[in-house]
Amino acid sequence: MITLEEFNNDFIQSVFSSAEGSAVMKSQAFFENVCEWLITSGDITKDYQYSEYLKTGIEISGFDYDNERGMLTLLVNQFYQDEEIQTITLNTINSKTKRIQKFYTKCLNRYYLNMEETDDAFTVAYNIYDLHIKNKIRKIRFIILTNGKLTRTFEKVNLDAIKDIETEYRIIDIEYLYSIFISEQNQTNLEVDIILPSLKIKTNSNEYESYLTYITGEQLAEIYETHGQKLFEQNVRTFLQFRGNVNKGLKNTIKYDPEKFFAYNNGITATATEVNTDEEGNITHINNFQIVNGGQTTSAIYAARKLNKMDVTNINVQMKLSVVRDKEKQDDFVSKVSEYANTQNKVNKSDFFSNSPFHKEMKKYSQRTWAPVVNGSQKRTHWFYERVRGEYLNEQAYLTKANKTKFKIENPKSQFVDKKFISKPEIAWLLKPHIVSKGVEYCFSEFANEITNKIENNEYAITESYFRDVISRVIMFKSIEKIVTKAVWYSGGYRAQVVAYTISLLSLIIERKKKYLNFDLIWEKQDLPNELKKILEELTEYVYNKLLDAPMGYVNVAQWAKQKDCWEKFVSGSYDINIDECLLISKNESKIINIQVKKDKKLEKEMEDQIFIVGLDNTVWTRLFEYYSSNYKESGLGFSEIELLIKMKERKLILPNEKQSRVLRKIYNKALEEGVKFEIS
Repeated sequence: MITLEEFNNDFIQSVFSSAEGSAVMKSQAFFENVCEWLITSGDITKDYQYSEYLKTGIEISGFDYDNERGMLTLLVNQFYQDEEIQTITLNTINSKTKRIQKFYTKCLNRYYLNMEETDDAFTVAYNIYDLHIKNKIRKIRFIILTNGKLTRTFEKVNLDAIKDIETEYRIIDIEYLYSIFISEQNQTNLEVDIILPSLKIKTNSNEYESYLTYITGEQLAEIYETHGQKLFEQNVRTFLQFRGNVNKGLKNTIKYDPEKFFAYNNGITATATEVNTDEEGNITHINNFQIVNGGQTTSAIYAARKLNKMDVTNINVQMKLSVVRDKEKQDDFVSKVSEYANTQNKVNKSDFFSNSPFHKEMKKYSQRTWAPVVNGSQKRTHWFYERVRGEYLNEQAYLTKANKTKFKIENPKSQFVDKKFISKPEIAWLLKPHIVSKGVEYCFSEFANEITNKIENNEYAITESYFRDVISRVIMFKSIEKIVTKAVWYSGGYRAQVVAYTISLLSLIIERKKKYLNFDLIWEKQDLPNELKKILEELTEYVYNKLLDAPMGYVNVAQWAKQKDCWEKFVSGSYDINIDECLLISKNESKIINIQVKKDKKLEKEMEDQIFIVGLDNTVWTRLFEYYSSNYKESGLGFSEIELLIKMKERKLILPNEKQSRVLRKIYNKALEEGVKFEIS
């Protein structure tokens, strides 16, 4: 088990690496690292914004607004760079809280008029004022983010609440972040004590059991009030607001026909790992309660009660509850339930992307692909692709000191990349900088759709060559961040937008030349070639100046950059730049490379299938034959496939060829999906 001290050390190193890799202040890197953890725990939304601002008597590091709950969150940093865990003092807590509270009160009086538009906090100040005058702030939270530790004697912040608004003061310290980490690793249950009449459904499966029940609107709203977005951690869809016909219909039913809600609404699909029942069969306790389908229903009921002051006591919501006791199978089960249950609104491919084979393929290549040795170093390294949060730290958890040192040498923190980050350079390269400018969650969703389409159109799309190109674009993204930060023309603000638009503009210019960028040059150097650096220095300045020329009606450049019209202004322009031919490859060259890559990938896949099939116990083929021969007509298998199973069962086929192995693996996977159990001797 990772200790608190080890977690803190790794966390600090992550902050340092992020700061260095992106050429940002450590305070920003710290803020963003903490916020990514807090999204997981449901403490903030994915729309949080970094916005550091420090003046006499006032301070802020960031902002978040939960539109569902009308909850405004203002955050301020207290980052300690020492490896040894520091104690945050009461004086520091009181000082930080007073300063952030003062910023809030100033914003209510149009403080944004006194700020420069390039200030990170300009948009925050404007949004606070706008939310205030529209009476949309129902709760405000002042939160201190720190990697320090609270004293055991600390009780609460002794400050007055904001008049007429529910106010909360919190300190997110290193122990809280550590608890999130531990809960993720241990899959700590979300527990609900409740009384629900239920009907247990008889099933022939040993994997799960099902219950039919109903939950009142009041109970559902209370559960969400307590647990927030953690209730939907495994849901494929984020909260939907009162948009679209379905949601308007929900709102109208709640308001005018609450007694008919049960009849009109499709209800909720939920999962759990355990339930307790009383003698009468009522459900009394639910472990790891997750709403898989029904996010909009829950959202509508909660919003109706909390925001619109509607009576939800007469609302009953039908619920199907599936209990999966095997936690190892829970994620896959939930994914399947989500996929089949979500029919009320269109669900994008991105919603199921977390279970995509893409991540497994990227992880595989990250583990076996050595980065080129550069700058005279004798140490061979990998780019560590983190498919699951905390994976980098967990892989070191049970290593000896010597092996842990070896791991860190081979997987340096500077070459760490997670699945969400790669979406930014990828979507920018695909000419969608306005999507990147909306934030990493929106960007990741778009990337998920793109890559899912890519895989559907070409099963051999994810190759080692593709992995190297992705990492090369990551290197380019981080290099441009440094170029912008160090540029003499850069006066601060909008760096993220400049980086995204620069990559897209470079991609557009090369596309218009009917050429491709040779990413192998970046991979081999593990840096940008000097010729490319010079081009990007020119492009970034052009992009910066063009972005500043935002049309009337936009609060600032950050808002303008999120619009597709902003990118269209670049597309319609005639800007061009000379690019050295040594940096490019022709379409014919690219075609030849892709053909060879596809052949290599196909051969690799065939070998993997053969190794997998040969490694299976003979009892597997006996079980498969028994299963599919007993219901041959409904099995979907052809005569040739049954014959192949017979040969494997009778050991007449010791080493199946590539085609046979592929067919056999498909049969095996099909059986697993249908719930077939294998008893391996």
